[in-house]
Amino acid sequence: MSTVAPPRRRFTPFETWWAPLLLALTLSVAAWPLGLWPVAWWVILATDFVLLVAAMERLEPRLPLATRPVFRNALAIGFPIALLVSWELIVRAGILNPRWFPPPTSIAVALWELTVNYDRFNDTSLIGRPWLIPSVWASEGWSGVRALFAESHVYATLSRVFGGFFIGAIPGVLVGVVMGLNRTVRTMLDATMSAVYVLPKIAIFPILMLVFPDPFGEGPKVAVVAISAFFLVAINAMAGVQGIDPVLLQAGRAFGANRVAMLRHVILPGALPIIFSGLRLALGTSLIVIVAVEFIRAQTGVGFVIFYHWQVLMTDRMYAGLVVTMALGVGLTALLQWVERRVMPWRDS
Repeated sequence: MSTVAPPRRRFTPFETWWAPLLLALTLSVAAWPLGLWPVAWWVILATDFVLLVAAMERLEPRLPLATRPVFRNALAIGFPIALLVSWELIVRAGILNPRWFPPPTSIAVALWELTVNYDRFNDTSLIGRPWLIPSVWASEGWSGVRALFAESHVYATLSRVFGGFFIGAIPGVLVGVVMGLNRTVRTMLDATMSAVYVLPKIAIFPILMLVFPDPFGEGPKVAVVAISAFFLVAINAMAGVQGIDPVLLQAGRAFGANRVAMLRHVILPGALPIIFSGLRLALGTSLIVIVAVEFIRAQTGVGFVIFYHWQVLMTDRMYAGLVVTMALGVGLTALLQWVERRVMPWRDS
């Protein structure tokens, strides 16, 4: 007995995935002779984005299941590229002022120049000229290599971020776990921490400059990062401990676990996901805070690069500094996620 396959449904032109793309292209092209791009470019781009989303939503269900992950990866990579291309075209067409919004190609050239050139006025470079390490090591040894690192803006920012992050995160985890376990400690510290947490950390920086013997050294910069990281980690660690499923606690007691065993095998593993969420927030906030501090009181660092080139109206290099900041944020987040996978391998399964 033969079975007849049901006829495939035929889509009208308005239901096809390419119809929104055709409409977006028509809108973009028709806006040129009408003179709409200079006055309403953001409306046109927003409409094109909505139509692009509609087209991709219609296209994905029509793809084989095996190719859909590749399709999503292509969307994740292709959209930023399309955004940069749109930026380039809008600036080249004179719709945006290249003085304030330099095209991506100019920013890429500025980033390359910052990377390969040495600023003799400030005795600094972006990444410390690592290609000179072999020759400097042979002639000057470790002291010469340290000098190369010392001239690097990226190294200066990362050293402040890592130093402050570890100084603040380690006691933050300890204090947060204790607050989660002990109601008395939580009652005593909760209101104080809530009050200090909401203070803008950049406003605390002048106080730290008065506290440290060298107000212009690295101490106040690292301290303000440590304070920023401490509160975020402590609050999340406390929430992680309090959010542990009571069933897990009862199971640990039923198996005769003492306090140390409960802390090691039940409480900490149960709170680790929330603790790492706090660490991720704290690491991102540390980078934000140190860049802001480098705006106002530093002669090295990525924040200094951004603010200095804003002052001299070299906006392409200012945007290059912003690109470096974003790259550092992505790299630091990826590093912390790698650590998280090593500490909590059971989450991958």
